[in-house]
Amino acid sequence: MPERGQNLIPTAAADKLIAAHDGNVALVYIWLGRCGAFNAERAARELCLTLAEVNSAYEKLCRMELFAADAPQKPIPLPAEELPQYTTEDIVRRTDADPGFKAVLNEAQRKLGRVLSTSDIKTLFGIYDFLALPPDVIFMLLTYCIDTFAAKYGSGRLPSMRSIEKEAYSWANKEILTLEQAEEYIKSAAERRTKQGEIKTALGITGRQLTPTETRYINSWLDMGFDCETLMDAYDRTVTNTGSLKWSYMNKIVTSWHEKGLHTLDEIAKHDKRPASVKPANEHKSQVSSDDLERLRSIYKKVKNG
Repeated sequence: MPERGQNLIPTAAADKLIAAHDGNVALVYIWLGRCGAFNAERAARELCLTLAEVNSAYEKLCRMELFAADAPQKPIPLPAEELPQYTTEDIVRRTDADPGFKAVLNEAQRKLGRVLSTSDIKTLFGIYDFLALPPDVIFMLLTYCIDTFAAKYGSGRLPSMRSIEKEAYSWANKEILTLEQAEEYIKSAAERRTKQGEIKTALGITGRQLTPTETRYINSWLDMGFDCETLMDAYDRTVTNTGSLKWSYMNKIVTSWHEKGLHTLDEIAKHDKRPASVKPANEHKSQVSSDDLERLRSIYKKVKNG
């Protein structure tokens, strides 16, 4: 049991360190907790690690937002889709020594149904090591990429490691680092695809996938909080005024509603309703009273009977 006053690793930090499956990261984290400011040479000397290992571990801690509270450094942002260049020796050594990556490699080959090339393995290792995605999250990532690719291009089609890498960067930047976060993201993504499909069908787009530009328009409208029914009103106005579906025109309508705080058909209808016109004060009544009708009938009978 820890003694009173002894520093403990916060539960959230401990969970991330365990999920990282990297002993060097844990060592540098503990060292930072004791020493404060980061000094790579001192850490390498005291932890019996190479400078490259210490710097790699520290960068990983920064990306995981687990640097020491007193350390002046800020998290290092992820470079745009640029993994480090690993050597074959790096991969072989870590595969033999790291059961976490070995499990990731085996699962990737099983899900993709093939033996990965050296290049693919290096990319997969970068997702595991550089992006610091835990093994169980990578398992979910692989499943998500495979399912999404099959839904888009047909059953039996499998994604390339490059496309998996791009999605991995997206997950890392969204800080999807736990199984629960991955499950929630996949659920939300599935709901978004369903809504996209409903809008695509309602717009009369069949026999093809949405283009990237069309997808961006629809996603922006969904992000604004519009449902399919309201968007169909914007579509009807667009076709009525232009004769066809013009995305930029429809987007102006939807954006205008959003800026006015109108997101439902009821809100839009109330806003579009014009106030009743006011009659001029000197305008005569157009209705005929019952007395007037009787007087007219009497005159008509006298004229008729002559």
